[in-house]
Amino acid sequence: MRILLGIAEAGFFPGVLLYMTMWFPRAYRVRLMGLFLLALPVSSAFGAPLSSAIIQYWDGLFGLSGWRVMFLSEGIPAVLLAVVTWFYLTDRPSQANWLADDEKAWLTNELESEDSEKGSHISGSVKRALTDARVWMLGLVYFGITYGLYSLSFFLPTIVAGFKKTFDTDFSLVTTGLIVAVPFAVGAVAMVLWSRHSDGTGERTWHVAIPTLIGAVSIPFALYMDSPFTTMLAVTVNAVGVFCALPVFWYLPSTFLTCAGAAAGIAIINSVGNLSGFGAPYVTGWLFDATGNAKAGLWVVGGVMLMAVVLIILLRSRVGVRQVPDEDSVLSH
Repeated sequence: MRILLGIAEAGFFPGVLLYMTMWFPRAYRVRLMGLFLLALPVSSAFGAPLSSAIIQYWDGLFGLSGWRVMFLSEGIPAVLLAVVTWFYLTDRPSQANWLADDEKAWLTNELESEDSEKGSHISGSVKRALTDARVWMLGLVYFGITYGLYSLSFFLPTIVAGFKKTFDTDFSLVTTGLIVAVPFAVGAVAMVLWSRHSDGTGERTWHVAIPTLIGAVSIPFALYMDSPFTTMLAVTVNAVGVFCALPVFWYLPSTFLTCAGAAAGIAIINSVGNLSGFGAPYVTGWLFDATGNAKAGLWVVGGVMLMAVVLIILLRSRVGVRQVPDEDSVLSH
Protein backbone atom coordinates (compact mmCIF):
# COMPACT_ATOMS: atom_id res chain seq x y z
CA MET A 1 0.00 0.00 0.00
CA ARG A 2 2.89 2.33 0.73
CA ILE A 3 4.26 1.65 -2.77
CA LEU A 4 0.86 2.50 -4.29
CA LEU A 5 0.82 5.72 -2.28
CA GLY A 6 4.30 6.54 -3.58
CA ILE A 7 3.17 5.97 -7.17
CA ALA A 8 0.22 8.31 -6.64
CA GLU A 9 2.42 10.97 -5.06
CA ALA A 10 5.15 10.71 -7.71
CA GLY A 11 3.33 12.76 -10.33
CA PHE A 12 1.51 15.10 -7.99
CA PHE A 13 4.29 17.40 -6.81
CA PRO A 14 6.09 17.96 -10.15
CA GLY A 15 2.68 18.27 -11.79
CA VAL A 16 1.67 21.09 -9.48
CA LEU A 17 5.00 22.87 -9.99
CA LEU A 18 4.60 22.66 -13.77
CA TYR A 19 1.00 23.81 -13.43
CA MET A 20 2.09 26.93 -11.55
CA THR A 21 4.45 27.94 -14.37
CA MET A 22 1.42 27.88 -16.69
CA TRP A 23 -0.50 30.29 -14.49
CA PHE A 24 1.72 32.68 -12.56
CA PRO A 25 4.08 35.36 -13.96
CA ARG A 26 7.61 35.50 -12.55
CA ALA A 27 6.91 38.50 -10.32
CA TYR A 28 4.41 36.44 -8.30
CA ARG A 29 5.78 32.94 -8.65
CA VAL A 30 8.02 32.47 -5.62
CA ARG A 31 5.57 33.86 -3.07
CA LEU A 32 2.75 31.77 -4.54
CA MET A 33 5.05 28.74 -4.63
CA GLY A 34 5.67 29.50 -0.96
CA LEU A 35 1.94 29.50 -0.25
CA PHE A 36 1.59 26.11 -1.95
CA LEU A 37 4.60 24.64 -0.13
CA LEU A 38 3.25 26.13 3.10
CA ALA A 39 1.20 22.94 3.23
CA LEU A 40 4.37 21.05 4.24
CA PRO A 41 5.16 22.81 7.54
CA VAL A 42 1.52 23.63 8.34
CA SER A 43 0.39 20.03 7.88
CA SER A 44 3.29 18.90 10.07
CA ALA A 45 2.60 21.56 12.70
CA PHE A 46 -1.07 20.65 12.94
CA GLY A 47 -0.68 17.03 11.94
CA ALA A 48 1.79 15.98 14.64
CA PRO A 49 -0.40 16.85 17.65
CA LEU A 50 -3.62 15.99 15.79
CA SER A 51 -2.35 12.56 14.76
CA SER A 52 -1.08 11.91 18.27
CA ALA A 53 -4.44 12.88 19.74
CA ILE A 54 -6.38 10.70 17.28
CA ILE A 55 -4.17 7.70 18.03
CA GLN A 56 -4.48 8.23 21.78
CA TYR A 57 -8.12 9.23 22.19
CA TRP A 58 -9.90 7.63 19.20
CA ASP A 59 -8.43 4.19 19.67
CA GLY A 60 -11.29 1.71 19.28
CA LEU A 61 -13.54 4.05 17.24
CA PHE A 62 -15.54 2.01 14.67
CA GLY A 63 -13.77 -0.99 16.15
CA LEU A 64 -10.44 0.17 14.69
CA SER A 65 -7.09 0.77 16.36
CA GLY A 66 -5.99 4.38 16.76
CA TRP A 67 -3.51 4.46 13.88
CA ARG A 68 -6.12 3.05 11.49
CA VAL A 69 -8.61 5.73 12.54
CA MET A 70 -5.90 8.33 11.92
CA PHE A 71 -5.23 7.07 8.38
CA LEU A 72 -8.95 6.99 7.61
CA SER A 73 -9.78 10.46 8.94
CA GLU A 74 -6.72 12.13 7.41
CA GLY A 75 -7.26 10.49 4.00
CA ILE A 76 -10.85 11.68 3.52
CA PRO A 77 -10.01 15.39 2.82
CA ALA A 78 -7.65 14.42 -0.03
CA VAL A 79 -10.38 12.34 -1.68
CA LEU A 80 -12.90 15.20 -1.43
CA LEU A 81 -10.43 17.79 -2.75
CA ALA A 82 -9.64 15.55 -5.72
CA VAL A 83 -13.25 15.91 -6.87
CA VAL A 84 -13.17 19.69 -6.41
CA THR A 85 -9.88 19.94 -8.33
CA TRP A 86 -11.20 17.95 -11.28
CA PHE A 87 -14.13 20.31 -11.84
CA TYR A 88 -12.64 23.65 -10.73
CA LEU A 89 -9.07 23.87 -12.04
CA THR A 90 -8.26 24.36 -15.74
CA ASP A 91 -5.00 23.76 -17.59
CA ARG A 92 -4.59 27.34 -18.79
CA PRO A 93 -5.92 30.79 -17.79
CA SER A 94 -7.68 31.04 -21.17
CA GLN A 95 -9.90 28.09 -20.19
CA ALA A 96 -10.98 29.46 -16.80
CA ASN A 97 -14.65 30.47 -16.82
CA TRP A 98 -14.19 32.22 -13.48
CA LEU A 99 -11.75 34.79 -14.98
CA ALA A 100 -12.88 37.89 -16.86
CA ASP A 101 -11.82 38.16 -20.51
CA ASP A 102 -9.35 40.98 -19.81
CA GLU A 103 -7.80 38.94 -16.97
CA LYS A 104 -7.40 35.93 -19.26
CA ALA A 105 -5.79 38.09 -21.95
CA TRP A 106 -3.37 39.77 -19.52
CA LEU A 107 -2.24 36.50 -17.95
CA THR A 108 -1.83 34.75 -21.31
CA ASN A 109 0.14 37.64 -22.84
CA GLU A 110 2.34 38.01 -19.76
CA LEU A 111 3.27 34.32 -19.70
CA GLU A 112 3.88 34.13 -23.47
CA SER A 113 6.05 37.25 -23.28
CA GLU A 114 8.18 35.74 -20.51
CA ASP A 115 8.66 32.51 -22.48
CA SER A 116 9.77 34.43 -25.57
CA GLU A 117 12.32 36.41 -23.52
CA LYS A 118 14.10 33.33 -22.19
CA GLY A 119 16.16 32.84 -25.33
CA SER A 120 17.70 29.94 -27.20
CA HIS A 121 19.38 28.40 -24.15
CA ILE A 122 16.03 27.08 -22.96
CA SER A 123 15.39 23.34 -22.75
CA GLY A 124 11.99 22.95 -24.38
CA SER A 125 12.10 19.26 -25.28
CA VAL A 126 12.28 16.11 -23.19
CA LYS A 127 15.60 15.07 -24.76
CA ARG A 128 17.26 18.41 -24.03
CA ALA A 129 16.00 18.37 -20.47
CA LEU A 130 17.33 14.85 -19.92
CA THR A 131 20.79 15.83 -21.13
CA ASP A 132 20.96 19.26 -19.49
CA ALA A 133 23.59 19.23 -16.72
CA ARG A 134 21.72 21.98 -14.87
CA VAL A 135 18.74 19.69 -14.39
CA TRP A 136 20.85 17.01 -12.74
CA MET A 137 22.74 19.52 -10.62
CA LEU A 138 19.46 21.00 -9.41
CA GLY A 139 18.37 17.46 -8.61
CA LEU A 140 21.41 17.09 -6.35
CA VAL A 141 20.71 20.46 -4.74
CA TYR A 142 17.16 19.36 -4.04
CA PHE A 143 18.51 16.08 -2.68
CA GLY A 144 20.57 18.05 -0.15
CA ILE A 145 17.67 20.26 0.92
CA THR A 146 15.17 17.42 1.26
CA TYR A 147 17.75 15.28 3.05
CA GLY A 148 17.47 17.79 5.87
CA LEU A 149 13.68 17.85 5.57
CA TYR A 150 13.26 14.06 5.72
CA SER A 151 15.71 13.68 8.58
CA LEU A 152 13.81 16.37 10.46
CA SER A 153 10.42 14.79 9.76
CA PHE A 154 11.40 11.20 10.53
CA PHE A 155 13.68 11.64 13.52
CA LEU A 156 12.41 14.74 15.33
CA PRO A 157 9.89 12.66 17.35
CA THR A 158 12.75 10.31 18.27
CA ILE A 159 14.91 13.25 19.37
CA VAL A 160 12.08 14.61 21.53
CA ALA A 161 11.43 11.15 22.98
CA GLY A 162 15.14 10.99 23.80
CA PHE A 163 14.78 13.99 26.12
CA LYS A 164 13.56 11.56 28.80
CA LYS A 165 16.93 9.81 28.89
CA THR A 166 19.12 12.85 28.21
CA PHE A 167 17.40 15.49 30.32
CA ASP A 168 15.24 13.36 32.65
CA THR A 169 11.95 14.64 31.24
CA ASP A 170 8.78 12.72 30.52
CA PHE A 171 6.29 13.93 27.90
CA SER A 172 2.97 12.35 26.97
CA LEU A 173 2.21 11.38 23.37
CA VAL A 174 0.14 14.54 22.82
CA THR A 175 2.77 16.80 24.44
CA THR A 176 5.44 15.25 22.24
CA GLY A 177 3.27 16.03 19.22
CA LEU A 178 2.93 19.66 20.32
CA ILE A 179 6.70 20.02 20.81
CA VAL A 180 7.38 18.47 17.41
CA ALA A 181 4.96 20.99 15.86
CA VAL A 182 6.96 24.05 16.97
CA PRO A 183 9.78 23.95 14.34
CA PHE A 184 7.25 23.44 11.55
CA ALA A 185 5.05 26.30 12.74
CA VAL A 186 7.99 28.72 12.89
CA GLY A 187 9.24 27.42 9.53
CA ALA A 188 5.84 28.13 7.97
CA VAL A 189 5.93 31.80 8.97
CA ALA A 190 9.55 32.19 7.84
CA MET A 191 8.77 30.55 4.48
CA VAL A 192 6.08 33.10 3.64
CA LEU A 193 8.23 36.08 4.61
CA TRP A 194 11.34 34.78 2.79
CA SER A 195 9.34 34.06 -0.38
CA ARG A 196 7.99 37.58 -0.43
CA HIS A 197 11.48 38.98 0.12
CA SER A 198 12.82 36.99 -2.84
CA ASP A 199 10.05 38.25 -5.12
CA GLY A 200 10.56 41.79 -3.85
CA THR A 201 14.30 41.80 -4.61
CA GLY A 202 14.23 39.54 -7.67
CA GLU A 203 17.21 37.59 -6.29
CA ARG A 204 16.94 33.80 -6.29
CA THR A 205 20.07 31.69 -5.87
CA TRP A 206 21.32 33.36 -2.69
CA HIS A 207 17.80 33.02 -1.33
CA VAL A 208 18.33 29.27 -1.70
CA ALA A 209 21.98 29.12 -0.62
CA ILE A 210 21.74 31.22 2.57
CA PRO A 211 18.87 29.35 4.30
CA THR A 212 20.31 25.99 3.21
CA LEU A 213 23.64 26.98 4.76
CA ILE A 214 21.86 28.01 7.97
CA GLY A 215 20.11 24.63 8.04
CA ALA A 216 23.37 22.79 7.38
CA VAL A 217 25.18 24.52 10.22
CA SER A 218 22.39 24.36 12.79
CA ILE A 219 21.21 20.75 12.63
CA PRO A 220 24.44 18.96 13.74
CA PHE A 221 24.62 21.10 16.86
CA ALA A 222 21.09 20.23 17.98
CA LEU A 223 22.24 17.24 20.04
CA TYR A 224 25.10 19.13 21.66
CA MET A 225 22.73 21.52 23.43
CA ASP A 226 22.35 21.32 27.21
CA SER A 227 18.56 21.55 27.53
CA PRO A 228 15.37 20.63 25.67
CA PHE A 229 14.80 24.33 24.92
CA THR A 230 18.18 24.94 23.26
CA THR A 231 17.95 21.63 21.40
CA MET A 232 14.57 22.58 19.96
CA LEU A 233 15.92 26.05 19.17
CA ALA A 234 18.65 24.51 16.99
CA VAL A 235 16.12 22.19 15.33
CA THR A 236 13.79 25.13 14.70
CA VAL A 237 16.59 27.11 13.02
CA ASN A 238 17.20 24.10 10.78
CA ALA A 239 13.51 23.90 9.90
CA VAL A 240 13.47 27.60 9.02
CA GLY A 241 16.45 27.08 6.71
CA VAL A 242 14.90 24.11 4.92
CA PHE A 243 11.47 25.64 4.44
CA CYS A 244 12.80 29.02 3.32
CA ALA A 245 14.95 27.39 0.64
CA LEU A 246 12.21 25.22 -0.91
CA PRO A 247 9.90 27.74 -2.67
CA VAL A 248 12.75 29.81 -4.09
CA PHE A 249 14.52 26.66 -5.27
CA TRP A 250 11.53 25.61 -7.35
CA TYR A 251 11.60 28.92 -9.19
CA LEU A 252 14.97 28.04 -10.74
CA PRO A 253 13.90 25.27 -13.18
CA SER A 254 11.41 27.63 -14.83
CA THR A 255 14.26 29.97 -15.82
CA PHE A 256 15.56 27.54 -18.43
CA LEU A 257 12.85 24.88 -18.92
CA THR A 258 9.65 25.24 -20.94
CA CYS A 259 6.88 23.06 -22.36
CA ALA A 260 7.67 19.32 -22.45
CA GLY A 261 11.18 20.06 -21.23
CA ALA A 262 9.74 21.64 -18.08
CA ALA A 263 7.61 18.58 -17.35
CA ALA A 264 10.55 16.20 -17.83
CA GLY A 265 13.07 18.43 -16.05
CA ILE A 266 10.91 19.04 -13.00
CA ALA A 267 10.17 15.31 -12.79
CA ILE A 268 13.89 14.49 -12.91
CA ILE A 269 14.75 17.07 -10.25
CA ASN A 270 11.94 15.86 -8.03
CA SER A 271 12.90 12.20 -8.50
CA VAL A 272 16.60 12.73 -7.78
CA GLY A 273 15.80 14.92 -4.78
CA ASN A 274 13.31 12.52 -3.28
CA LEU A 275 15.83 9.71 -3.29
CA SER A 276 16.81 11.35 -0.02
CA GLY A 277 13.50 10.11 1.35
CA PHE A 278 14.90 6.62 0.90
CA GLY A 279 18.48 7.36 1.87
CA ALA A 280 18.14 9.74 4.81
CA PRO A 281 16.19 7.45 7.17
CA TYR A 282 18.42 4.47 6.37
CA VAL A 283 21.71 6.33 6.78
CA THR A 284 20.60 8.20 9.88
CA GLY A 285 19.11 5.04 11.42
CA TRP A 286 22.18 2.94 10.56
CA LEU A 287 24.50 5.50 12.14
CA PHE A 288 22.24 5.63 15.19
CA ASP A 289 22.46 1.85 15.55
CA ALA A 290 26.22 1.86 14.97
CA THR A 291 27.08 4.66 17.40
CA GLY A 292 24.23 4.50 19.91
CA ASN A 293 23.25 8.16 19.39
CA ALA A 294 21.97 10.44 16.63
CA LYS A 295 24.94 12.82 16.50
CA ALA A 296 26.79 11.12 13.63
CA GLY A 297 23.63 10.97 11.54
CA LEU A 298 22.92 14.65 12.02
CA TRP A 299 26.50 15.56 11.06
CA VAL A 300 25.86 13.71 7.80
CA VAL A 301 22.67 15.73 7.35
CA GLY A 302 24.68 18.93 7.74
CA GLY A 303 27.31 17.72 5.27
CA VAL A 304 24.77 16.79 2.60
CA MET A 305 23.02 20.15 2.96
CA LEU A 306 26.40 21.89 2.69
CA MET A 307 26.94 20.06 -0.62
CA ALA A 308 23.68 21.61 -1.83
CA VAL A 309 24.97 25.07 -0.90
CA VAL A 310 28.16 24.60 -2.93
CA LEU A 311 26.25 23.31 -5.95
CA ILE A 312 23.69 26.12 -5.97
CA ILE A 313 26.49 28.70 -5.85
CA LEU A 314 28.23 26.97 -8.78
CA LEU A 315 24.93 27.01 -10.66
CA ARG A 316 24.36 30.72 -10.04
CA SER A 317 25.75 31.82 -13.41
CA ARG A 318 24.18 28.94 -15.34
CA VAL A 319 20.45 28.99 -14.54
CA GLY A 320 19.71 32.27 -16.27
CA VAL A 321 18.10 33.99 -13.30
CA ARG A 322 17.36 37.64 -14.01
CA GLN A 323 16.04 40.41 -11.83
CA VAL A 324 12.28 40.53 -12.22
CA PRO A 325 9.93 43.43 -11.51
CA ASP A 326 8.07 43.43 -8.25
CA GLU A 327 4.30 43.20 -7.98
CA ASP A 328 3.67 46.96 -8.11
CA SER A 329 5.59 47.45 -11.35
CA VAL A 330 3.81 44.49 -12.96
CA LEU A 331 0.43 45.88 -11.96
CA SER A 332 1.25 49.36 -13.22
CA HIS A 333 2.41 47.82 -16.53
